[in-house]
Amino acid sequence: MIKLKYLLQFIFIFILFLIFKLIGIKLSRLLSGKILTFIGPLFRSNKIPFSNLSYAYPELNVAERKKIIDGMWFNYGKILSEYMFIKDFRKEKFFNENIIIENFQEIIKIKNDKRPVVFISGHFNNFELMALCIEKSGVNLAAIYRPLNNIFLNPIMEKIRKNYICKNQIKKGISGTKELLKKFKMGTSIALMIDQRVSEGIPSNFFNKKALTTTIPAQFVKKFNAEIVPVYIERLKDDKFKIKFHDSLKFHNQDTLEKITLELNNIIEKMILKNPDQWIWTHNRWK
Repeated sequence: MIKLKYLLQFIFIFILFLIFKLIGIKLSRLLSGKILTFIGPLFRSNKIPFSNLSYAYPELNVAERKKIIDGMWFNYGKILSEYMFIKDFRKEKFFNENIIIENFQEIIKIKNDKRPVVFISGHFNNFELMALCIEKSGVNLAAIYRPLNNIFLNPIMEKIRKNYICKNQIKKGISGTKELLKKFKMGTSIALMIDQRVSEGIPSNFFNKKALTTTIPAQFVKKFNAEIVPVYIERLKDDKFKIKFHDSLKFHNQDTLEKITLELNNIIEKMILKNPDQWIWTHNRWK
C-alpha cells in the first residue's frame, strides 16, 4: 500500500515537473505555490506546525499562526518548482541576476586559506542554493542529505543534487558521519542542516524547549578545532535570493558539546524569527 502511495505521488510530481518546464520558472512558482498551499495540509497535518509555532510564538493567535503556515506552504511550492530550474542557477548570468551574496569575502578567505570549515544552517526557503553557492565559489564541499522516503522520487532528487547542487552528497547516518570525518581530514569543508530532530543528538534548548539536536558541528570543533560558519538564505519579494555568510565562529577548547550546540541553536532561532514563513514548520522538532 505504501509503495502505491509513493508511486502516485511520484506520478503527480513528475507531471508537475513537465508542466514547470513548459511554462517557465515565474509561472511555475505561482502555480506550485498555490497547489501546495491547497494540498500540503492534506499530506501533512497542520497540527504539528501549529504546535511548533506555539513554542516559538506563544503570543500569536490562531489566525496569525495560520498566516505563517500558509506562507510556508506557498514557499514549499516555490521550492518544488525551482528544482526543475536548479541547473540554471549554476550559470553565471542567471546566478548573478538571482542571488545576492552578503559577506562573500568570508568565502574567499575560506577558499584561499584551504582549511576546511563546518557550514551550518537550516531548512530556510530554497536551502539547496546555499551548498550550490559554496561549491560554485570554488570551495571543496561535502553536504549531508537525508534520502526521501519516496523510493521512486528519491533517485531523481539525488541526481539533481549531485549534478547541480553539490557533487559530494553524503547520506545521513553513522556511515555518513564516518565519511564526513574522512572528507574533513582530507581538507573538504562540510555543510549540514542542524534544525531537525536527530535520535543520536542531545537535548538542547530550542525556543526555550528541549529538542534533540545534532552534535556533529560541536564534535568537529572539539576534535579538529574547526571553525563554524553559519549560513542563511532568504527569498526576497521579487523571488530573488539573498545568501548571508556569517563570520567564522571560533570556540575555546574548554567549551563543552552542550555549550557549543546551544549557541548554534540560538543562531538558528534568530534566523527563523527573521522570516518565520520561510522555515519548514512541519518537522516534529520537539517530539
